[in-house]
Amino acid sequence: MEPQLDPMKDDLPLMANTSHMLVKHYVLDLDVDFKSQVIEGFIVLFLETGSRYRRASSTGEEGCQSQFDETCKIRASEQGHVPVSNESACSSKMEYNDFAVCGKGGKDTSDKNGNHSNEEQASGISSSKNCCDIENHGNEDFLLVLDCCDLSVLKVEEVDVAAVSGIEKFTRSAKLTDVSKELANLRNQIVHELVTLPSDRWKEQLYYYTCCSQAPGCGALLFATGTWSLEIRKSGIQTPADFPHAIRIRYKTKPEGRSVTWTTDQSGRPCVCTMGSPINNRALFPCQEPPIALSTWQASVRTAASFVVLMSGENSAEPVQLQEGIMSWYYYVTMPMPASTFTIAVGCWQEVKQSFTPAVQTNNEFSLPCSQADFRWHEESCRHVEYPCRFQNPAARLQRVIPYRVFAPWCLMKCCEEHLLQLIPQCLSAAYTTLGTHPFSRLDVLIVPSNFSSLGMASPHIIFLSQSVLPGGRQLCGTRLCHEIAHAWFGLAIGARDWTEEWISEGFATFLEDVFWARAQQLSHDEEKAQQELKALLRWRRLRDEVQNSEEELQVLRPNKESTGEVSESGASIVKHGLKAEKIFMQVHYLKGYFLLRSLARRIGGASYLASLRKFVYKFHGQLVLSQDFLSMLLEDVPEQKESGLTVESIFTNWLDTSGIPKVTKWIRTNQRIRKSGKKKRRQNEGTFQKLLPDQLVLLLEYLLEEKTLCPRTLQGLEKTYQLRDQDAEVRHRWCELVVKHKYVPAYGDVEKFLREDQAMGVYLYGELMVNEDAKQQELAYKCFAAAREQMDASSAKVVAEMLF
Repeated sequence: MEPQLDPMKDDLPLMANTSHMLVKHYVLDLDVDFKSQVIEGFIVLFLETGSRYRRASSTGEEGCQSQFDETCKIRASEQGHVPVSNESACSSKMEYNDFAVCGKGGKDTSDKNGNHSNEEQASGISSSKNCCDIENHGNEDFLLVLDCCDLSVLKVEEVDVAAVSGIEKFTRSAKLTDVSKELANLRNQIVHELVTLPSDRWKEQLYYYTCCSQAPGCGALLFATGTWSLEIRKSGIQTPADFPHAIRIRYKTKPEGRSVTWTTDQSGRPCVCTMGSPINNRALFPCQEPPIALSTWQASVRTAASFVVLMSGENSAEPVQLQEGIMSWYYYVTMPMPASTFTIAVGCWQEVKQSFTPAVQTNNEFSLPCSQADFRWHEESCRHVEYPCRFQNPAARLQRVIPYRVFAPWCLMKCCEEHLLQLIPQCLSAAYTTLGTHPFSRLDVLIVPSNFSSLGMASPHIIFLSQSVLPGGRQLCGTRLCHEIAHAWFGLAIGARDWTEEWISEGFATFLEDVFWARAQQLSHDEEKAQQELKALLRWRRLRDEVQNSEEELQVLRPNKESTGEVSESGASIVKHGLKAEKIFMQVHYLKGYFLLRSLARRIGGASYLASLRKFVYKFHGQLVLSQDFLSMLLEDVPEQKESGLTVESIFTNWLDTSGIPKVTKWIRTNQRIRKSGKKKRRQNEGTFQKLLPDQLVLLLEYLLEEKTLCPRTLQGLEKTYQLRDQDAEVRHRWCELVVKHKYVPAYGDVEKFLREDQAMGVYLYGELMVNEDAKQQELAYKCFAAAREQMDASSAKVVAEMLF
């Protein structure tokens, strides 16, 4: 590891040397084995030289084609032979048929041939800085560094892409100048031509990626694994330009690997999912994790026929039977995305079908008026790297509701059919009226196991939702669905160039959640305003509490300040506090980011502000951004705000670079006046108490939590009047807090049920059970944790254990 990147224990290192080489495409070929809880197979990486070290090459057409037949003859004698100077750092040479295309290979002989575990190999290669002096073209071999953790790497080899039938078409523009390097140059030129094909040839490109991934190996490469990385080199190769551009890695995951969670669903059936781990996907496959490493991928996944494989691919895969009891699922993406967005869920999921076609509002009543500028944005060419972009597809631009499917464990199918299925088209349509073209062509929604540590998680083409959003009516389910749909634009189609700027994703999704949900409900202007004011008050109270009870440095939205977005010479960096367990449960990036955007919207005007958001989407989709990209564009659109003193620098100072809460109290005082003035009216009609909306109930319970004492009779009446046990999870969470605070023993069963079934929200209830130092409550905490610990998300378990022990 480079000395300047030595992370503190809470920082997540991004080790890949993306400035030297970039992965442009991954081909994964994997088997999922539930008995051993292992995913095994191979991954092929197609690479390009990084921007800092890209060697200029001739575009002449002579040379390569005329020598193609000759180099094929050379290949036969060269294949599979690479001098091995460090047996302890490299698996032994194995024939290609030792790991077949179907994933399961021949007998694993790595142990007896000197391939070691991560810990044993960690000292094999110390760092890319020491082992590869690329700048000076010294005598050291070039080192390709990939992000990798908790994987057993069995073999790494170069792929002979020149052996693929029909590959000659990708060699005509190559010009070979060094006879001794003819074959290596040929292979690398083929890969270059393949990864740079025009986007309208994407089907052909995927076909040849598949063919190349199945080509023979042509020599084992030296490798070593460390705690956070896989380091690969080829003897005698000193520059990225000469390093093999197509490599195959045979590996298998470990049951304890932190990128996927092996668990059971609500029906008791086994399943495995990527659950949004802090270490992302590096324990699922070796990859380049820095956001700048945008790549496409395709994956073939095999498992037992009783399982369904869902992935973040743009196609709705249909399983193919390979042999009795084994099915294969194939997915792909053509839009380059960070490797962290790759998502997989394998389980006995059931597709939830609807018996009728829901009516979706298609008139212009709640659509935003499109200005002439909106149409001009459509006519502009996109600024991202080339891919088949929906923003340039006339049919896609008119698609209000993209195709969608819902999957769930068998026992939750009825609940999904009653609420979720009807909400999806409404929320998708509302998102379209707000931001325009859907960035992705389809959507799967999966209800994930109860140990999922969040209410939802968005990935390209798939959304994970917690079971906690289903009970208690439409409110929580609808708002969370809107939040995750908003991530299609902010977080996925537009990503943060520096992962410490989480607010760019979460702040925007929180702000847009309210806009989408109001439109999905078809609320009037006054109803929308009232709903959003109430939501803002609840969020301000939550942010105030979090700021009072968290470390100041975790409250800063741009912790790297002026260094935001900077990386080392190699491209490696760290994500500050990326491994801090409690950070996962903090809402400050959601809430503080939301209030920044809300304050800008109120200052600029709602319609103008949303028009600027649409413009930002069209300008920056398919790209990575920093805070100043959005703020600068916004202020350019409203120059009068600049004249009044609103600048990017002032926003940094007041909102992004400091802890605490900026001055956002004006509207809060207004809300409090409204609340006080409404007391007399409520006294006139006591019956209205029973008709409170979920957010109103949450606010009522929060105010009651501020009372020092409430007698059991009051609590009993409260539960009966509002039927709190049947409300959504947000309301039930506040009810459980009341129960714990006032030691209301008759409702301890509600707390136990909440901790068991709503693990995405119950973490801090454990702390409240402990803080009262009440024997019964502490016994309840120990009992619930003991029952849930084995299946609990690792970060959740760590935080709860620190509270209890």
